[in-house]
Amino acid sequence: MAEIQEKTSLQTKIVTPQELEQQAHYAQQVLAWNRAFETKTGHKRRVQVITFGCQQNEADAERLLGMAQSMGYDQTTGSDQADLILINTCAVRQHAELRALSITGQYKHLKAKNPDLLIGICGCMVSQQTRSDEIKMKYPYVNFSFGTEYLYRLPEILHTALTTQKRRFYLNTGCGNLAEGLPVERHSRISAWVSIMYGCNNFCSYCVVPYVRGRERSRAAEDIVQEVRGLVEAGYREITLLGQNVNSYGKDRTGSPDFPTLLEMLCAIEGDFTLRFMTSHPKDASDKLLNVMAREPKIARQFHLPLQSGSDRVLAAMNRKYTAESYLSLLKRMRTLMPDITVSSDMIVGYPTETEEDFAQTLEVLHEAEFDMIFSFIFSPRPGTPAAKLPQLPDEVTHARFSRLLEVQNEISLRKNRAWIGKTCRVLVIGESKNDAHFDSARTDGGKLVLLPACKEKHGTFCTVCITDADTFSLRARYAT
Repeated sequence: MAEIQEKTSLQTKIVTPQELEQQAHYAQQVLAWNRAFETKTGHKRRVQVITFGCQQNEADAERLLGMAQSMGYDQTTGSDQADLILINTCAVRQHAELRALSITGQYKHLKAKNPDLLIGICGCMVSQQTRSDEIKMKYPYVNFSFGTEYLYRLPEILHTALTTQKRRFYLNTGCGNLAEGLPVERHSRISAWVSIMYGCNNFCSYCVVPYVRGRERSRAAEDIVQEVRGLVEAGYREITLLGQNVNSYGKDRTGSPDFPTLLEMLCAIEGDFTLRFMTSHPKDASDKLLNVMAREPKIARQFHLPLQSGSDRVLAAMNRKYTAESYLSLLKRMRTLMPDITVSSDMIVGYPTETEEDFAQTLEVLHEAEFDMIFSFIFSPRPGTPAAKLPQLPDEVTHARFSRLLEVQNEISLRKNRAWIGKTCRVLVIGESKNDAHFDSARTDGGKLVLLPACKEKHGTFCTVCITDADTFSLRARYAT
């Protein structure tokens, strides 16, 4: 197969109705071919979407699947049954990239068995030149790859793949785009992701997101309100607003409401539902936001606030633009307004300039902050970022610190969870537990995982429960009588 590589321009753009109409035309042609295939063979073409990474990637996967289904593909979870495989990748840590490359390598034998199988790699990983080139050179059976800016052009990409023998690699190097009205196939009928913005302007020294997701660009408030209202009317009980830094929402749009005002607009929608959001940057989390959260009962008492390090020296090297003291001050104001709030955080261990003293300061802040839970990671150098150019710490040092960090936090999490025993609270029952069919999974208003005796009739409903037991990561409960 021949190879073609395309690039975008260096500017944010709104995808026009005419461009979307063109994609709809491609989609109709692919749909017609798939229907003809079904008539001839007696079965429909199938698609498998495999996703790595964050909640934004999960939301992107729902749009990829929605577009594929609009073109006549049925979803399958079996790779050996698929006619189209889309691998939606992550670039935040090396481990996620290696997993995506590993699974791509496993599909070589599927292509040998079925030469008509289309394999596409998409998302953040292949928004990088080096990874796009690697896919091109080392995985000759991959038909196409496309960066995050090309997601809305999936119909065109499939149309091209079905009509030519050319491999195509669509590499975005620009600031991103906004495309409204794409088909969505949501993974749940209870909880929904709603992206309110894309990209990031912060350029933390360790992070690749601004390079692969582009600059911050906010959706129009009226489009977000319309989407959320439609979800509530369809019976959704939990809606999570997504953005790399939701606190920056609206700053790139003249006349746009800010994030706290957007929350107020969404809370005005009639219905019994909970609003969550992620992620917030501490430097942009305002008192206005905290006051709106404290005032509006539809906003979950949950705040995910990445700290990353407790050392001011490391925070400055990371380009985080806040100090440990200012972070703890924000946390104190938050808990004064909302004593029952659940707070989680992200922590990076082993940043290249981190000394033992820096790490000791992180543990000290961890004790003081008393997070309900943290997502902790060993530093992963990302090509093209400033931190990747620094001398790396020895693995034995970073792994030892990582273990110490988890030991401290797990003790805090267990103590805070055990304090819930005997309390009564409202939860949303999500569905069957992934680990034990005898239990259902539910979430408190603060986002804590609760395990309940299985009761299918309760799925998708708000219920009152009594907490009976707790461990480090979850609560056990029974339904209140």
